Amino acid sequence: MLSGHGDVQVRAGGETDLAALTELYNHYVRETPVTFDTEPFSAARRRPWLLSHPVDGPHRLLVAQDAAGMLLGYATSGPFRAKPAYATSVETSVYCAPHAAGRGVGTLLYAALFEALADEDVHRAYAGIAQPNEASVRLHTRFGFRHIGTFTEVGRKFGRYWDVAWYQKDLDAARPAGPPGAGEP
Repeated sequence: MLSGHGDVQVRAGGETDLAALTELYNHYVRETPVTFDTEPFSAARRRPWLLSHPVDGPHRLLVAQDAAGMLLGYATSGPFRAKPAYATSVETSVYCAPHAAGRGVGTLLYAALFEALADEDVHRAYAGIAQPNEASVRLHTRFGFRHIGTFTEVGRKFGRYWDVAWYQKDLDAARPAGPPGAGEP
Protein backbone atom coordinates (compact mmCIF):
# COMPACT_ATOMS: atom_id res chain seq x y z
CA MET A 1 0.00 0.00 0.00
CA LEU A 2 1.34 3.40 -0.98
CA SER A 3 -0.65 6.59 -0.92
CA GLY A 4 0.38 10.17 -0.97
CA HIS A 5 -0.52 13.78 -0.67
CA GLY A 6 1.82 16.20 -2.38
CA ASP A 7 5.34 15.52 -1.18
CA VAL A 8 4.20 13.07 1.54
CA GLN A 9 4.01 9.32 0.91
CA VAL A 10 2.33 6.78 3.21
CA ARG A 11 3.40 3.15 3.13
CA ALA A 12 3.71 0.10 5.35
CA GLY A 13 6.52 0.39 7.87
CA GLY A 14 9.38 -2.07 7.86
CA GLU A 15 12.83 -2.97 9.15
CA THR A 16 14.52 -0.08 7.35
CA ASP A 17 12.35 2.35 9.36
CA LEU A 18 13.28 0.98 12.79
CA ALA A 19 15.96 3.55 13.72
CA ALA A 20 13.84 6.54 12.64
CA LEU A 21 10.69 5.14 14.30
CA THR A 22 12.61 4.59 17.52
CA GLU A 23 14.07 8.09 17.44
CA LEU A 24 10.64 9.65 16.82
CA TYR A 25 8.98 7.64 19.60
CA ASN A 26 11.80 8.42 22.03
CA HIS A 27 11.11 12.13 21.56
CA TYR A 28 7.63 11.53 23.00
CA VAL A 29 9.02 9.31 25.76
CA ARG A 30 11.54 11.95 26.88
CA GLU A 31 9.60 15.16 26.28
CA THR A 32 5.85 14.55 26.65
CA PRO A 33 3.22 12.67 28.65
CA VAL A 34 1.46 11.36 25.51
CA THR A 35 3.07 7.95 26.04
CA PHE A 36 3.43 6.44 29.46
CA ASP A 37 6.73 4.81 28.59
CA THR A 38 9.30 6.53 30.79
CA GLU A 39 12.65 5.19 29.48
CA PRO A 40 13.86 5.67 25.90
CA PHE A 41 14.17 2.56 23.72
CA SER A 42 17.10 1.22 21.77
CA ALA A 43 16.27 0.07 18.25
CA ALA A 44 16.91 -3.53 19.31
CA ARG A 45 14.43 -3.22 22.19
CA ARG A 46 11.85 -1.60 19.91
CA ARG A 47 12.18 -4.30 17.19
CA PRO A 48 9.56 -6.73 18.68
CA TRP A 49 7.01 -3.89 18.52
CA LEU A 50 7.87 -3.31 14.85
CA LEU A 51 7.56 -7.02 14.05
CA SER A 52 4.13 -7.19 15.73
CA HIS A 53 2.74 -5.14 12.82
CA PRO A 54 2.62 -7.26 9.64
CA VAL A 55 1.96 -5.75 6.24
CA ASP A 56 -1.63 -7.06 6.29
CA GLY A 57 -4.18 -7.95 8.93
CA PRO A 58 -5.73 -5.83 11.64
CA HIS A 59 -2.44 -4.83 13.32
CA ARG A 60 -0.77 -2.35 10.98
CA LEU A 61 2.10 0.09 11.00
CA LEU A 62 2.00 2.85 8.41
CA VAL A 63 4.69 5.48 8.01
CA ALA A 64 4.66 8.87 6.32
CA GLN A 65 7.80 10.18 4.68
CA ASP A 66 8.69 13.25 2.67
CA ALA A 67 10.18 13.23 -0.84
CA ALA A 68 13.69 12.97 0.65
CA GLY A 69 12.69 9.86 2.63
CA MET A 70 12.60 11.59 6.04
CA LEU A 71 10.11 10.06 8.48
CA LEU A 72 7.26 12.46 9.23
CA GLY A 73 5.16 10.21 11.41
CA TYR A 74 3.47 6.87 11.85
CA ALA A 75 0.12 5.34 12.72
CA THR A 76 -0.58 1.93 14.18
CA SER A 77 -3.40 -0.40 15.01
CA GLY A 78 -2.64 -3.10 17.53
CA PRO A 79 -4.35 -5.45 19.93
CA PHE A 80 -6.70 -3.75 22.35
CA ARG A 81 -6.30 -6.47 25.00
CA ALA A 82 -4.66 -9.89 24.89
CA LYS A 83 -7.73 -12.09 25.54
CA PRO A 84 -9.23 -13.81 22.46
CA ALA A 85 -12.68 -12.21 22.67
CA TYR A 86 -11.06 -8.81 22.09
CA ALA A 87 -9.67 -9.87 18.68
CA THR A 88 -12.13 -7.67 16.75
CA SER A 89 -11.05 -4.56 18.65
CA VAL A 90 -7.88 -2.57 17.97
CA GLU A 91 -6.13 0.28 19.72
CA THR A 92 -4.89 2.96 17.35
CA SER A 93 -2.28 5.65 17.72
CA VAL A 94 -0.59 8.25 15.60
CA TYR A 95 2.71 10.05 16.21
CA CYS A 96 4.07 12.92 14.12
CA ALA A 97 7.65 14.12 14.07
CA PRO A 98 7.86 17.49 15.88
CA HIS A 99 8.82 19.29 12.65
CA ALA A 100 5.79 17.76 10.87
CA ALA A 101 3.12 18.74 13.42
CA GLY A 102 0.23 20.76 11.99
CA ARG A 103 0.96 19.76 8.38
CA GLY A 104 -1.85 17.21 8.00
CA VAL A 105 0.44 14.20 8.39
CA GLY A 106 -1.67 12.68 11.18
CA THR A 107 -4.80 13.08 9.06
CA LEU A 108 -3.13 11.44 6.06
CA LEU A 109 -1.86 8.55 8.21
CA TYR A 110 -5.21 7.90 9.87
CA ALA A 111 -7.05 8.05 6.53
CA ALA A 112 -4.69 5.39 5.15
CA LEU A 113 -4.92 3.29 8.32
CA PHE A 114 -8.71 3.20 8.37
CA GLU A 115 -8.80 2.49 4.63
CA ALA A 116 -6.48 -0.48 5.26
CA LEU A 117 -8.68 -1.71 8.12
CA ALA A 118 -11.90 -1.46 6.09
CA ASP A 119 -11.66 -5.04 4.83
CA GLU A 120 -10.46 -6.55 8.11
CA ASP A 121 -12.60 -8.29 10.71
CA VAL A 122 -12.42 -5.33 13.09
CA HIS A 123 -15.47 -4.06 14.93
CA ARG A 124 -14.13 -1.18 17.03
CA ALA A 125 -11.07 1.05 17.29
CA TYR A 126 -10.05 2.60 20.58
CA ALA A 127 -7.64 5.40 21.36
CA GLY A 128 -6.39 6.52 24.74
CA ILE A 129 -5.37 10.18 24.78
CA ALA A 130 -3.34 11.54 27.69
CA GLN A 131 -4.86 14.84 28.76
CA PRO A 132 -4.59 17.62 27.88
CA ASN A 133 -4.02 17.06 24.16
CA GLU A 134 -6.51 19.12 22.13
CA ALA A 135 -4.81 18.40 18.78
CA SER A 136 -5.21 14.64 19.25
CA VAL A 137 -8.79 15.02 20.46
CA ARG A 138 -9.62 17.08 17.33
CA LEU A 139 -7.96 14.52 15.04
CA HIS A 140 -9.80 11.58 16.58
CA THR A 141 -13.12 13.41 16.58
CA ARG A 142 -12.67 14.25 12.87
CA PHE A 143 -12.29 10.53 12.20
CA GLY A 144 -15.53 9.63 13.96
CA PHE A 145 -14.17 8.69 17.37
CA ARG A 146 -16.40 9.59 20.30
CA HIS A 147 -15.40 10.10 23.91
CA ILE A 148 -16.51 7.14 26.04
CA GLY A 149 -14.84 7.91 29.37
CA THR A 150 -11.80 9.17 31.19
CA PHE A 151 -9.49 7.33 33.54
CA THR A 152 -8.41 9.96 36.05
CA GLU A 153 -4.83 10.13 37.31
CA VAL A 154 -4.13 6.73 35.73
CA GLY A 155 -0.46 7.32 34.93
CA ARG A 156 2.42 9.07 36.67
CA LYS A 157 5.16 10.68 34.62
CA PHE A 158 7.34 13.75 35.14
CA GLY A 159 6.38 13.81 38.81
CA ARG A 160 2.65 14.20 38.31
CA TYR A 161 -0.46 12.19 37.52
CA TRP A 162 -2.15 12.28 34.12
CA ASP A 163 -5.70 11.51 32.97
CA VAL A 164 -6.38 9.44 29.86
CA ALA A 165 -9.55 10.08 27.85
CA TRP A 166 -10.75 7.04 25.91
CA TYR A 167 -12.29 7.33 22.47
CA GLN A 168 -14.12 4.73 20.38
CA LYS A 169 -14.78 4.45 16.64
CA ASP A 170 -17.19 1.98 15.04
CA LEU A 171 -15.45 0.29 12.11
CA ASP A 172 -18.03 -2.10 10.76
CA ALA A 173 -21.13 0.05 10.38
CA ALA A 174 -21.43 -0.93 6.70
CA ARG A 175 -20.92 -4.66 7.37
CA PRO A 176 -23.74 -6.91 8.52
CA ALA A 177 -23.73 -7.94 12.18
CA GLY A 178 -23.01 -11.59 12.86
CA PRO A 179 -22.14 -14.35 10.45
CA PRO A 180 -23.49 -14.39 6.87
CA GLY A 181 -27.19 -15.14 6.89
CA ALA A 182 -27.68 -14.06 10.50
CA GLY A 183 -30.98 -12.33 10.99
CA GLU A 184 -32.38 -13.40 7.64
CA PRO A 185 -35.86 -14.99 7.70
